[in-house]
Amino acid sequence: MLAPLPESRRLPLVGATPLYARDPLGYLEDTARLGDIVKLHFFRRTAWLVTDPALVEQVLVKNASSFHKDVFNRSLKQVLGDGLLSSEGEFWKRQRRLIQPAFHREKIAGYAETMTKHTTRAVQGWHDGQSLDVHHAMMELTAEIVTECLFGTSAGDVSEVAACLDTVMERFANPLFFAFPFLSHVPLPINTRFQEVVPRLDRIVRGFIEQRRLAGDKAPKNDLLAMLLDARDDDGSSMSDQQLRDEVLILFLAGHETTALTLSWTLYELAMNPGVERRLHDEISRVLGDRPPTFDDIPKLEYAARVVTESLRLHPPAWSIGRESIQDFELGGHHFEKGTWLWFLPYSIQRDPRWFSDPLAFRPERWEDGFAKKIPKFAYMPFGGGPRICIGNSFALMEAVLLLTTIAQRFWLRTVPGYKAVPDPAITLRFKHGLRMTITKRDPAPAA
Repeated sequence: MLAPLPESRRLPLVGATPLYARDPLGYLEDTARLGDIVKLHFFRRTAWLVTDPALVEQVLVKNASSFHKDVFNRSLKQVLGDGLLSSEGEFWKRQRRLIQPAFHREKIAGYAETMTKHTTRAVQGWHDGQSLDVHHAMMELTAEIVTECLFGTSAGDVSEVAACLDTVMERFANPLFFAFPFLSHVPLPINTRFQEVVPRLDRIVRGFIEQRRLAGDKAPKNDLLAMLLDARDDDGSSMSDQQLRDEVLILFLAGHETTALTLSWTLYELAMNPGVERRLHDEISRVLGDRPPTFDDIPKLEYAARVVTESLRLHPPAWSIGRESIQDFELGGHHFEKGTWLWFLPYSIQRDPRWFSDPLAFRPERWEDGFAKKIPKFAYMPFGGGPRICIGNSFALMEAVLLLTTIAQRFWLRTVPGYKAVPDPAITLRFKHGLRMTITKRDPAPAA
């Protein structure tokens, strides 16, 4: 007979709600240590935290048809619509089919020059001894890059899109809205701002699409929007303007937010680990010298790729994944009913000492000698997993390596005295107080 499943720490009547609201990551990490499947109580709702990679794979891959996105992700539809992030079933499969060709290797290779061009231009404005919020700087940089990759060189006021998305992220960052869904209908200041930006965001993105349609044959042909407009399903059908709007918004958010966070956390870890930084600089000098990186250099920048991989292990932007069952199911020998909510935390799974020795240490060299094939498949899942793995993961990894090497080629970055990075688990894993760093110029070495 199976032993009863463990339950998380909770308080009378309100359950785990105040504990989670005070420190979401800390509470969930403590809970993850209790077992592979742990019950959580949130006021009137229960959930199950699943931390065993084999069980995660069973839900996300082997029995994926028995689940859909959880209530939190479904609530994003009011902003993001039915894009790849939030759509389900046959509609999602069709959209994935239509969009996939835009992310083939030969397509994303063409964006490498855009990435290094914008990064080189951005860091030319940095100077020795300057202090800046690196996270903010990376957000601006990746917004410029994703704008050109999505829309070409002229796309209107994308800074307003970024500002609107910041308000959306702020609204979904507050754990109280997760614990008490009724707060969404209370006239709080954040709700007012949220309700104002959603229609504005919709108008801007629809404007981009309308401008492109009006441009006709004069419109750019090689950006992502052109590929989405030209995409055809097997029956010859294309995306409606609503579908285009939803996918453009998702691609902008993913290409802007998650890459900026990956790069920011990576630069923070390099500042905390100067030995890793020196080894990265040695590789950059050997492979690149003083010239900018190109797409063809990426296979040679092996250590830079491992630095990014290790950063994504410790600080996955998509720090949590939720699913809700649409029928009864079995998991780990236990029976669960329809409507059960499951929660997977890449943040915790990727710090589990069962799979990673010295799990809190930043050690890019752990990924040498085929280490990724020696751990369970879902012990490392910064881009999700199964059929819904992030469609832009290759794009994001290429961008992270190119931007990282372009910056590290020219600068050392160190956190300002007294600064401590505090993660902010919103939709993505942000910095609670920004990332204040001081810049020191270094001269790129000629190639060996």
